[in-house]
Amino acid sequence: MPGDLPHPERSEIQLTDVLFALSDPERLAITRQLADGPLDMASCHATDPNLPKSTKSHFMKVLREAGVIRNEPNGRRRMLTLRRDDLDALFPGLLDSVLR
Repeated sequence: MPGDLPHPERSEIQLTDVLFALSDPERLAITRQLADGPLDMASCHATDPNLPKSTKSHFMKVLREAGVIRNEPNGRRRMLTLRRDDLDALFPGLLDSVLR
């Protein structure tokens, strides 16, 4: 499908990658927003509103490649979702601890 980005399968998600992705305060802020439900990428923001668009895109890439979020086409926009089911199955209690 055009516009589809690669996402790791559940079995490919590594704890070290997830912890690295969540170690940055801006990426953690984005993850906290997604804990409340899916968001349009344009509505999701880091804590610093002056960040360049390229930096925001990089944050999303790191989170997606680590298996923390899904970034999927939704018409002409992109929808972000937290992969809570996958992360809870692999690392029970991790998200709850980190997102507090």
